[in-house]
Amino acid sequence: MTSLHLRLATLLSGVIALALLGRAVAFPVDGDKTVLPVATELNEDALDKPREVFQSERTGAKSYLVNLGDLAFNSPGLLGEVARQAGVSCGTCHVNGANNAKFFMPKMSSRPGTFDTTGPLFNPKANNLAFDPVRIPSLRGARYLAPYGADGRFASLRDFVHNVITNEFAGPEPSPATLDAIVAYIHDIDFLPNPSLGPAGRLAGKISDAERRGEVLFAKPFPHDPALSCAGCHVPSSGFVDHQQHDVGSGGLFKTPTLRNADFNAPYFHDGRFDNYDQVVDYFDRTFQLELSAQDKGDLVAYLTAVGDGVQPYERDGAGATLKEINDFSMVLATAIPAGDKDIVALAVDTIGRELRELTEQYPDRKNTSVSGGEQQRVLARNGLKELVLTLRRIEMAVAAGRNADAATEFRNYRNLMAAAVPALLASAEPWSLFNQGVHDQHYAALRQVMRSRHLSH
Repeated sequence: MTSLHLRLATLLSGVIALALLGRAVAFPVDGDKTVLPVATELNEDALDKPREVFQSERTGAKSYLVNLGDLAFNSPGLLGEVARQAGVSCGTCHVNGANNAKFFMPKMSSRPGTFDTTGPLFNPKANNLAFDPVRIPSLRGARYLAPYGADGRFASLRDFVHNVITNEFAGPEPSPATLDAIVAYIHDIDFLPNPSLGPAGRLAGKISDAERRGEVLFAKPFPHDPALSCAGCHVPSSGFVDHQQHDVGSGGLFKTPTLRNADFNAPYFHDGRFDNYDQVVDYFDRTFQLELSAQDKGDLVAYLTAVGDGVQPYERDGAGATLKEINDFSMVLATAIPAGDKDIVALAVDTIGRELRELTEQYPDRKNTSVSGGEQQRVLARNGLKELVLTLRRIEMAVAAGRNADAATEFRNYRNLMAAAVPALLASAEPWSLFNQGVHDQHYAALRQVMRSRHLSH
């Protein structure tokens, strides 16, 4: 799910820029009017998104509470004013509950995939006057991974979430119900299944000799301190964590990160200093004098790769995936409208409306000269999505005025449009949408050219 809502008018000057895109930008942010640093990268143009697996969906459907938490997690309105203006939500850094390895914000990131949670941009009052970005973690399996925060300072996920909202981003005090919902959502995000892991975290199935040797090395005591081993902290039977903080010579006490699904969680270490397992193994070999041979290192990397794997880590982005998530968000309205819950309806309408507007921009308008063909189909797709946004607005106004019956009628109209008409329009226009790889690449190549021209002109 994308998060950034910035009109190109704030990023690029002149008629050419407006003709190219119209509103949203999805890779390095540029210009002098955006609230985010120049050259911010949020990776919003990616066509492959992390796959999100929910524990509850294995046995039924997500609950109202989980859907509400998912909605709030992806709502810029949850965070402070700077985040709201930039369209940044929790889901910007944690795409589909995973990490955003390409996230980069100058003055707030030391490298892609890191973020300074005590930096000056979002909440100057929380600025610790030190540039100390931490790695953006995946939230998969978070219910098993207490304590929370890179340094493990929060025993409670609820307290951690509250701190992120109110301190790191200067967001308004969230209601207890909203906090409960976000915690329920994060708790529901599961690890990707890994057929290579059996009971108690032991390797299973078709395992190579190198992986087997690596598993033995992983549990072997360190030569110069027999009380230590890799498995002593990354306990296989406990999700490859020990729920403790340790100093491994990297600059302080930090909690043990899980190795499950870690193949997709780079960069590594609390500050994201390492790109791959080879670098991590080399670091531990040097720091703890493990005396590893070249084969030992290769075996450990093979083992870590087997442990860190997961089935279908990514899925192709498209209208269908986006509509499914929007439908999950819409289930919140099915409960909030009859209850006359004005605050939840307003949150849902704002968040779903943003998602629909972003989806609209995947179908370039007539002014976009980088896309040829399918003009009528694109117009119809955009109009269908705009009608959904208008319908949502009518729902919000009706609930705000206490006309819950009218809101319910409008919600039925919304559901009817989402059931058949809009999906059909989007499917018809997809060959000329940014979900088409060729159209996508041509579109962003044209935008990059405009941005390069603008730099040269300055």
